[in-house]
Amino acid sequence: MALFSKKDKYIRINPNRSVRRQEELELPEVPDELFAKCPACRHMIYQKDLGLAKICPQCHYNFRISAKERLLLTVDEGSFEELFTGIASKNPLQFPGYEEKLEKAKETTGLDEAVLTGLATICDQKVALAIMDAHFIMASMGTVVGEKITRLFELATKEKLPVVIFTASGGARMQEGIMSLMQMAKISAAVKRHSNAGIFYLTVLTDPTTGGVTASFAMEGDIILAEPQALIGFAGRRVIETTVREDLPDRFQKAEFLLEHGFVDKIVERTDLRQTIAQLLALHGGEL
Repeated sequence: MALFSKKDKYIRINPNRSVRRQEELELPEVPDELFAKCPACRHMIYQKDLGLAKICPQCHYNFRISAKERLLLTVDEGSFEELFTGIASKNPLQFPGYEEKLEKAKETTGLDEAVLTGLATICDQKVALAIMDAHFIMASMGTVVGEKITRLFELATKEKLPVVIFTASGGARMQEGIMSLMQMAKISAAVKRHSNAGIFYLTVLTDPTTGGVTASFAMEGDIILAEPQALIGFAGRRVIETTVREDLPDRFQKAEFLLEHGFVDKIVERTDLRQTIAQLLALHGGEL
């Protein structure tokens, strides 16, 4: 009968009313990582339903994923060899809190900077690979990001390897001022030397790819792919509308709009990217 007893669960206030103890009033806690809200369709999704590729089952929006998750989806297992590690970012402007921000980003992502660079094989085809990670200070492009990507192109030119870059960025890193903006020209020069050698360069634009990255190497690929609904552009919508004094079309900076206007060659579902990249590599001098 004790199973049905209420005396331990209620405090009597008056004969007509009872109130649960504080511990009974507390709502159960749901871990933050259990569900995710889709930025596109706003549906709440059980995390396991997203799968490894993290695609919304309702609208097929591609969630942002880390560089390490991208590796698992793209390269042959165990083939990735990371290069150009240990290059430390400086604080040329003595920007307050910049060193702390870098350390926190390193701890959170497990990366030493906003781009992961190295060599790998994709369906047995060797490539020089760079993956930008939006979880690291929104993959902003500072001097180390520029140096790592430049070195990757220089190595690829020397070894006659195709380059594949997954771009994601909020633009140049404001904490490094003009030094970050200089990376646009620096990387573009390395891209040009790679192109002059007649070697294939493929870019995959992911959400978001904006600012100085868009204005330089992201749009310099021989072929430019994009993930569905990825935000791609240079300046923000309000800045452009204020400048041109016109209302812009809805979704004008989404991958689908850019495809219609010739800025992107093809939109590829994340689950199909590995095979698509392998086919393009084969068509441009590789083997499949």
